[in-house]
Amino acid sequence: MTRRNDEHWASRMGVILAVAGSAIGLGSFLRFPTQAAQYGGAFLIPYLVVLLFIGLPLMWLEWSFGRYGGIWGKHTLPGIYEAATGKSWARYLGVLGLYIPFVIVVYYLYVESWTLAYSFFTATNQFAEGHGAADYLHTFRAFLGMNDGRYAFSWLAVGVLVLTLVINFVVAAQDERRGLERLTSVAMPLLFLLSVALVVRVFTLPGVEAGLGHLWKPDLGKLVAPMTLFGHTFPFLEPKVWLAALGQVFFTLNLGLGTVLVGASYLRKDDDTALSGLTAVSLNEFGEVVLGASIALPAGIALLGASTVLKVAADGPYTLGLVTIPLIFERMPFGSILGAVWFVLIFFAAVGASIALLQPIIGFFVHEIGWSRRKATMTLLVMTLLYLVPVVLFQRQGFMAEMDFNAVNLLLAFGALVELIMFLGVLGIERGWQGITAGARLRLPRLWKSILCYVTPTLLIVILLNWFVQVGDDAATLVGIPDEFRKFHILSRVCMAVALLGMLLVVRAAWRRPLPAPDAGPEADLGSLLPPDDAPLIAEEVPGVH
Repeated sequence: MTRRNDEHWASRMGVILAVAGSAIGLGSFLRFPTQAAQYGGAFLIPYLVVLLFIGLPLMWLEWSFGRYGGIWGKHTLPGIYEAATGKSWARYLGVLGLYIPFVIVVYYLYVESWTLAYSFFTATNQFAEGHGAADYLHTFRAFLGMNDGRYAFSWLAVGVLVLTLVINFVVAAQDERRGLERLTSVAMPLLFLLSVALVVRVFTLPGVEAGLGHLWKPDLGKLVAPMTLFGHTFPFLEPKVWLAALGQVFFTLNLGLGTVLVGASYLRKDDDTALSGLTAVSLNEFGEVVLGASIALPAGIALLGASTVLKVAADGPYTLGLVTIPLIFERMPFGSILGAVWFVLIFFAAVGASIALLQPIIGFFVHEIGWSRRKATMTLLVMTLLYLVPVVLFQRQGFMAEMDFNAVNLLLAFGALVELIMFLGVLGIERGWQGITAGARLRLPRLWKSILCYVTPTLLIVILLNWFVQVGDDAATLVGIPDEFRKFHILSRVCMAVALLGMLLVVRAAWRRPLPAPDAGPEADLGSLLPPDDAPLIAEEVPGVH
């Protein structure tokens, strides 16, 4: 398959903003504060450790691997894995690049629609009479139809969800790179500016010190827990907090599910990946750790108290921000207008993320099966609608929470582990490092090569095995889940299994169709673009870098 000349990002900043923009949004401003509220000072240390030694190296890995995929003429994870190995069975490993994005995007679209509704609620002063968490939580649950009846249903929530689906799939039907670039180039700077204003307002609230201390005061005792193995007990990593930190880093950076890797397949051969990957991570972490951590959680504790915040956080992985952030705007001049704008910007940031999740699946239908983009988009829309039915109806019973935990904490980690195996074991660390450093304006210290080769896979495996050994049995048997909700959690797992089977059948259908030869074989080399060993850390000029 010969690539067209326009199958590239328009600019280096465009791809950086697209990658960062697809990560910043619900994960940074809604999910991260909830995780931080649940684990407090025990969360940030493992989060930063995972970010530094797993998240950042994996970001470079995905940019490098994706660029190789583009050189081979492949723009889907099954195609890239097949090209890397030269074996058709590798497409089945690449199914993770279709399955994980699909599972996440289904409920992500639903949560995304909530932010659109909240922009309307804030603009029309729906929260003006609220006096505490109970009022805001009641408004949230009433919007979703969770206050009355056994199943959650609200025509308003469904209507906003339909509008959200229309916006996403209309944009997704267009060229993915140009659409993402246009969306993020406008929404992201405005979101950052307004979020900075929110942080300034939060820091003026009485009692905000307690909220900041809840996150930033280390609680080292909660980072370890006794582990019994072969009859011996010894201190080891606390499994839940370390797995939660791992999942949050993967979720907020879009790692382990193939979206960054597929996006990087549209890079030019001489595009910079080292500095671009670092910039994307830095922008995202500024949005999450500096801005996201300084809004919903500190404000919630300052205005409502720590015990109330913990109760709200237990109501759902995305609930805390929707309860506490309207409280902040209520106490700001022109709060209804600013709140509406902020939630609209969060919505468009989330649209960027959901489109990034949709594109690998649409791209597979187009590139590997040969469908038109319209047929691919409509087919995916029907699949999404079918899966959304139980997500909406059974939210109260924990259906969506079960999806979120399994997808974010387990599937993303498994997908990242497969990426590491393919990158280190098949591509090889030397060629993989070449893909990271070729054409780079940033000369990475070779220490990062050793970290990627040894530290990253070791730490990832230790965190996963530690969780499975210590609490895996309880999670598998749904210990702690009320009896009346267990069947809905089991149904959630069954639906995830059915989705996996469906994606495997899709890959099987593509396997039976002869694929066009790649532009270049897996032996393609980038050595001519490597900087010399004595090059400065930031090169002033590198030919071909945009």
